[in-house]
Amino acid sequence: MLLLSAVAYTAWVLEVVLSTGLDPVQAYISELAAEDQPLGGLFRATDLAAGLCLLAAAGTALATGRVGASRRHRWALAGWSALALFGAATAVDSRLPLSCAPTSDEMCAARETAGLVPATHTAHAVTSSLAMAGALAALVSLTVAARRYRWWAPVRRFGPWLLGAELLATGWSLAAIAAFQAGRGTWALGAGQRLQVLLVALWLGLLALGVARSAGSDRSARANPPKPPNPPYGLGGPDEGTGARQAESPRERRPT
Repeated sequence: MLLLSAVAYTAWVLEVVLSTGLDPVQAYISELAAEDQPLGGLFRATDLAAGLCLLAAAGTALATGRVGASRRHRWALAGWSALALFGAATAVDSRLPLSCAPTSDEMCAARETAGLVPATHTAHAVTSSLAMAGALAALVSLTVAARRYRWWAPVRRFGPWLLGAELLATGWSLAAIAAFQAGRGTWALGAGQRLQVLLVALWLGLLALGVARSAGSDRSARANPPKPPNPPYGLGGPDEGTGARQAESPRERRPT
């Protein structure tokens, strides 16, 4: 589920081979799924799939208590809860698309500034913010959990680097959005957002790999339990006869 969500979350890379009419360096990723875009239905569907897969994976972890989602491991519990928020917000976000593409359509941008666009624009901004907040919280919490509890070697090794890069990309995206809303250009908003989303997807892939390896190790341990140690000398096993001879009664001993 985690791997599927990572793949679906990066469906925007299809714009490399599909003609979307949007500039990937300047346009919001959400604009690919806008109602007036020719491939909007495709990108809304992939966003929905990503959100539902994330929600299912996190919900399973929280419901079963597996992969550390228990009160004894608070960082893991917080991380899986944040991942569930990320998935739920992404799924809802896909059902609240923009009506038009403001970075490429000046009329759309003017209507958005004047408040003449549908309420879904505001709702979409809220759900997108919740999704990214959940993603960042999950990255921080589960990366800390991997290092503190010695879990998920791929996350333990590469997670901190991806987390640092993700924070920088998020800062870039927020600054670009503020500049665009203030009428100061886009500051390569699209490139910043795409880097931000790509790093989240890579981290999800690492988490999927780490969880799969841990599950495989657990199954192997259950299938091949360790052999019990050999019994001590004189308490059974090959040396039992020796112990019995040592315990012979005085009548059975030959006189000297």
